[in-house]
Amino acid sequence: MSLFRDDGIVLRTQKLGEADRIITVLTRGHGRVRAVARGVRRTKSKFGARLEPFSHVDVQFFARGSELVGRGLPLCTQTETIAAYGQGIVADYDRYTAGTAMLETAERFTDHEGQPNVQQYLLLVGGLRTLASGEHGPGLVLDAFLLRSLAMGGYAPSFGDCAKCGLPGPNRFFSVGSGGVVCGDCRVPGSVVPSPEALRLLGALLTGDWATADAAEARHCREGSGLVSAYLHWHMERGLRSLRYVRQAPSR
Repeated sequence: MSLFRDDGIVLRTQKLGEADRIITVLTRGHGRVRAVARGVRRTKSKFGARLEPFSHVDVQFFARGSELVGRGLPLCTQTETIAAYGQGIVADYDRYTAGTAMLETAERFTDHEGQPNVQQYLLLVGGLRTLASGEHGPGLVLDAFLLRSLAMGGYAPSFGDCAKCGLPGPNRFFSVGSGGVVCGDCRVPGSVVPSPEALRLLGALLTGDWATADAAEARHCREGSGLVSAYLHWHMERGLRSLRYVRQAPSR
């Protein structure tokens, strides 16, 4: 029997029996972990209130054997709140749907339990903090998170130089299968011609240029989100279920 302590973000919860839950947590030191939290669905359980999606928590696990992830699920025996990001997210539809898509993305990019992915963990913590603060539009925060998650997974898109031959940009055409923008010589069937403003926006989101991103028009935000969704779907082989509920940026 071993005790493990780590900090993490609660990705989702599932009912178990009459009063328990299975919680999925993306932790700093142990990657994605599923654990049983007993009694948390009882009305008076303060323990359960700390284990809701979007919560950043310091959590203690109790596991059989010397490894946290092994045969059977460990128990979540103690937790302390580091930051309750859900308070700034769940009351707003746009923030909530964007945040849900971020949680699903983080889970998909950490598909092997027990394997640390510190970069993805830190990206999620920073993304939820920014989303909860309302500092930037929810759609922009989501697209920035998706692009950076893809980049960390080895699928960084190009929005300037040709993704195939490296011809310096700007380049007109965009191909999800080719890895981003391509020049006229490298253009493949199915390529699209986005507006330069949409490509500039996506490049800004990928590099963290929020001054440029915040100044983008709503129509370019919608166009950019469509490109991000198509690119994500191609490289993850299937899309995110939660993306269908994300509302597009309104017209200005």
